[in-house]
Amino acid sequence: MTDLSAPLSMSVQDLDDRTGFDPTFLGIDVPVPALAADLPTVLLPYLHYSVLFRPDRRFAALTALDMDGALLTSIERADDWELDPRIAAELQAGPPVYSRNDLDRGHLVMRASSTWGATEEEARRASIDTFFFTNAAPQAAKFNQGKKLWLGLEEYVMDHAGDFDRKLIVFAGPVLDPADPPYRGIQVPLRFWKVVAFVQDGALAATGYLLDQSPQLPDLTAAFAEAEATGQPPPLGEYRTFQVPIADIATMAGLRLDQLIAVDRLPAPVAPMETPPEPGQVAGGWVELETLDDVRLG
Repeated sequence: MTDLSAPLSMSVQDLDDRTGFDPTFLGIDVPVPALAADLPTVLLPYLHYSVLFRPDRRFAALTALDMDGALLTSIERADDWELDPRIAAELQAGPPVYSRNDLDRGHLVMRASSTWGATEEEARRASIDTFFFTNAAPQAAKFNQGKKLWLGLEEYVMDHAGDFDRKLIVFAGPVLDPADPPYRGIQVPLRFWKVVAFVQDGALAATGYLLDQSPQLPDLTAAFAEAEATGQPPPLGEYRTFQVPIADIATMAGLRLDQLIAVDRLPAPVAPMETPPEPGQVAGGWVELETLDDVRLG
């Protein structure tokens, strides 16, 4: 049996066979969303997903996952995080960001959502492929109810879609706000978004979600600078999870999501968002999720 705890140290050649996200996965063409602004990006394919990476921020602009619920497999977890050899190490938010603190390496593509395949070996390789720093962003380590909701959203939507089609497409990423607080040479994203697309009654449908880990502090920059100087973790807040209009995600994350905005299952607000809310603030039409039963799918 393969020792999943052994260092992987993949090379560029090891990743040559990765085909990444398939936009035709649902039987309806759903391409990787484009950025609204002309920013430098690199598209990195992995097994079952791709990362549209922003070297200027050292994080993904977005991830794009094909998820086949009928083929999901339980695989032993391996926590061997690696730098992607296809990107210069200094352009990735790697181990120094997470050392000597209790920050989580937050998966953008959830391991459990990617761990599927026609064989156990495919599922195992898919699990390993989620442990690249290009698929991570720092998140609050405290496991609270909001985080449980965030981790369970894809499975919840998949269960709803089960009567129609057990496949999902999941786009996700951090909100890379220019005002994000600095820490150890990066800027820590305070909000994360997710858009889940699926087929219902033969037609494309989608829902959008936002995770907010903004601390309730008057001066974020000073608080993060003090944390770095004292070796303490950044003072992130508890997770709050919302279902939000996909149009609002497009505005906040700087994405072109017109195809998915048109099939959003959450009724659109009367007035479209003009100015994105600051971290910690809530816009009109957002639904704070206390339990998964609060999710609106139709």
